[in-house]
Amino acid sequence: MKRTDEAVQHAERKQRAALNTPTDLDAEATRNIAAALNAILADVYALYLKTKNFHWHMSGPHFRDYHMLLDEQGAQLFAMTDPIAERIRKLGEPTLKSIGHIARMQRILDNDADYVEPGGMLAELAEDNRTLAARLREAHGVCDESRDIASASLIETWIDESEERTWFLFESSRRLDSTGH
Repeated sequence: MKRTDEAVQHAERKQRAALNTPTDLDAEATRNIAAALNAILADVYALYLKTKNFHWHMSGPHFRDYHMLLDEQGAQLFAMTDPIAERIRKLGEPTLKSIGHIARMQRILDNDADYVEPGGMLAELAEDNRTLAARLREAHGVCDESRDIASASLIETWIDESEERTWFLFESSRRLDSTGH
């Protein structure tokens, strides 16, 4: 039994070595940054799917506007996924590998309700995007500690995009005044 465990560990070390990418950052820094970015990646996938879920199930008098807004936001979220994963790989670390892996790491909660009011959808997504921006700031701090300027620079753009999504969702969910404006 012990021989088998040693063989498995050796194979895992060999596979991991095959994926290493040279970097001037130390091993602890790359592990910490990759952990922070993998958590962000899981959250972005979860938020992407929730955004698309609400996009597909939107209803009501503002259907077209909200449907289009959520489609645009979903595309923006999906566009984040490859750069996040590739940044992790540039650091020589492994990234998410499956839906199950995402589910184990995501911190953005799913919404599997049969029906959600349009205003509830917008409010929930606004809060989720606000939370994502806060978590991106935390990940930025991890990058700053290790002087990983490249990851921090990408994160700064994603913070701005998350804040813009939050703003649009917030403004879209405001109640109309009594004159319909």
